[in-house]
Amino acid sequence: MTVFRKSIYKTPDQIRAMIAPGLATAASLDAVRALVAPGVTTLQLDAAAEAAIVAAGGHSNFKLVPGYRHTVCTSVNEDVVHGIPGSRVLQAGDIVSIDSGAEIDGWNGDSAMTIVLTDPTRPELVTERERLSAVTEGSLWAGIAELATARHLNQVGAAIEEYVEDHSPEGKPYGILTDYVGHGIGRTMHEAPPVFNYRVRQRGPEVKPGLVVAIEPMVVAGSPDTFVRDDEWTVATLDGGSAAHWEHSVAVHRDGIWVLTAHDGGAAALAAFGVTPVRPA
Repeated sequence: MTVFRKSIYKTPDQIRAMIAPGLATAASLDAVRALVAPGVTTLQLDAAAEAAIVAAGGHSNFKLVPGYRHTVCTSVNEDVVHGIPGSRVLQAGDIVSIDSGAEIDGWNGDSAMTIVLTDPTRPELVTERERLSAVTEGSLWAGIAELATARHLNQVGAAIEEYVEDHSPEGKPYGILTDYVGHGIGRTMHEAPPVFNYRVRQRGPEVKPGLVVAIEPMVVAGSPDTFVRDDEWTVATLDGGSAAHWEHSVAVHRDGIWVLTAHDGGAAALAAFGVTPVRPA
């Protein structure tokens, strides 16, 4: 009996088809960024993201996940990922991670960002949380930059971990979640292969044209040990430490790489790493 295995690599036409859902996902996070502030509820953020995706001609792919009814995940303070939007009112000083995704014509985008709300009464807390978010975002771009020249996918995780190690506060190393990792993306939001955010012994699949992955480091100010709250979705740090989450969907094609969920393909952020993304022709 012949066993057929689905390739993890996309064709040039398929990669081009993923640009639209990537940009719709980016637009949804733009809408959230414009709204997020003390006094706003996480459900209001969800509604803003939904409206932006619909305006771009798409629909939420998060709502396609069995049992999930929202467009985004909103994770606040010690919540790392998969937080459910609701009546929670954001407070000054909160660190808020928003994960969003869109589907257009059967193709998917997935991206996340973290925002720290200002609080003049707690400047030290805000500074600590801003640093955590900045290091997490920096590690994401370090991983994306590595993808541009890597021979095997798991070099990305090594680059992410090295960046986090090099930029953690003196004597207070950040933790990287190991139970939750990135993934391939295409016809469904979560596909093979896994994308680790840390060093592993295996090399992983070959990096070559057609590889499309969502890279998403989740970094915490303390222990990476987590638990799932009673809502059976929200993942929180066991020690109550703050968390940050950044993510982009990235395509490798014959002329280079392109960040599908960034309006400029990642050009501005990748410049610091000496990498120039190229839009798929």
